Amino acid sequence: MSEETRWLDPAEMAAWLPLVRLVQELPQAIDRRLREEVGITHTYYAMLATLSAAPDRMVTMGELARLTATSPSRLTHAVAVLEERGWVTKAHCPSDRRSQFAVLTDEGQALLDRIAPGHLAQVRELVFDRLTPEQVRSLAEIATALVDPVEAFGEA
Repeated sequence: MSEETRWLDPAEMAAWLPLVRLVQELPQAIDRRLREEVGITHTYYAMLATLSAAPDRMVTMGELARLTATSPSRLTHAVAVLEERGWVTKAHCPSDRRSQFAVLTDEGQALLDRIAPGHLAQVRELVFDRLTPEQVRSLAEIATALVDPVEAFGEA
């Protein structure tokens, strides 16, 4: 069963190529700064920030993996590194023996409080300060429209 290839037209190609560069370059730029400043990647920062925003600063390991688009094995390694640094601890889930919580420590929250302003300034500099309010709304709509099918594809 051969379907005819639907090549990208010039307008689609003009959108696709910069998008590919953006999804490769933006995380690298953010990682460089976080590595220089604290010795962590943006993925680790996202885990700490996710925990910080959660009730009681705790999330199950499975949910943290989902929220940060991290594989369970990579998450286990990351949480071990964050634990060694004193920024995260693990706690058993009383209602499900198979589950564990990742919990942000006071030291982890203090780290976030210290580095978040610089991180947010970089995000603003690289993304939001370059966009109009209408473009920000469009970016939110576009990202939302694309993330669900991409996540679903990753789960298959």
